[in-house]
Order: sequence, then C-alpha cells, then structure tokens
Amino acid sequence: MNDDEEFLFTQEMDGVKPLKRDARVSRTRTEADQIALARRRQAAVEDSSDPNFLADDGIEPLDPWYVLDFKRPGVQNGVFRKLKQGRYEAEARLNLHRMKVPRARRELFEFVQQAMGFGMRCVQVIHGKGENSSEREQSSIIKGCVNHWLQQLDAVQAFHSAPVRHGGTGAVLILLRKSEEQKEKNRERFRG
Repeated sequence: MNDDEEFLFTQEMDGVKPLKRDARVSRTRTEADQIALARRRQAAVEDSSDPNFLADDGIEPLDPWYVLDFKRPGVQNGVFRKLKQGRYEAEARLNLHRMKVPRARRELFEFVQQAMGFGMRCVQVIHGKGENSSEREQSSIIKGCVNHWLQQLDAVQAFHSAPVRHGGTGAVLILLRKSEEQKEKNRERFRG
C-alpha cells in the first residue's frame, strides 16, 4: 500500500465503529463428557427399536453333516416331501459364507422380509458347513444359527437341508407362508 491508498482508506473508515462481540462461552471438559454420554444413551435407545428380534447368543453350532428339518403344524406332508426333494425352484438365494454372526443375523432377517414382500414361496440360504474352520468346536456356527433363526420367523412354514445337487447340508430350502394375494388366487383357481 502506498501513502495515497492508505490516506484514502483511513478517510473512508473515519467514523466507523467496530461491532460489539458477545462474550465467548468456554466449554469445560465435563460438558463435553455430558454430551458424549447423552449421545451414547440415545444410540442405545435407537438400537432397542431394531425390528430384528432374532436371538444372537446361546446358539450351539451343529455338525457339518447334520440335516436341518423343520415343519410347522398345518403344512401338508406332500408339500414338505416336495421341499425335501428339491422339487420347488428357489426364487431367491442368500449366501452367508464367511459372515460373522451379527451380520448373518441381519442379512437373513432382511432376506426373509424382502422375499415375503415380493410374494416368494421358496427361497434358499447357503450357510456352508464350516468344515474349514480352524477350531473344530466352532464349525457350523452359522448353520446352527440359521436353524434357530428360521424357527423363530413366523413367515417360515418349513425348511429342510437342500438335496446334494443344490448344496446338500451346506444349504437349506425354505418354504415361506403364502401372502393373502396368493391365497385369493388359489381360491379363485379352485372355484372355477
């Protein structure tokens, strides 16, 4: 800045008063700790609203060659036999290989919900056998979890380990409950 510019600047700024500032508030460490604690409490409340009710602890691993087998009352024996034989085509598949239990729990729950939303009747879940696990007692933990979780879901009418050509004891075929729309279509078909 040369002398002329400085003179012009001071002339223009003559009579200008600086703005008053509010006093600064200093946050103490205890306030920050209280904020963090409130956030943790809020996160715990939000987690409790999770719609996924599947149990995630106390589930025993299964033998890799154990055949999964479940049928709710009211499912016809012929329907269950066809499921067992793999005569129903799986409309969707979920692969849980190499997943940790919390993620597998979330994925399975969402998969069944979505399949029901799309009106699917037969789906497949590939859980693996866990034979390559480094610790033998931890083998097939996901298989044990899938067995337990599927029985907790009301949408699941029956399930059975898949035939060898569809994955054998490393996969399970699942028969889902019919939607109201599917029930109505069946009623119409058999009336006419």
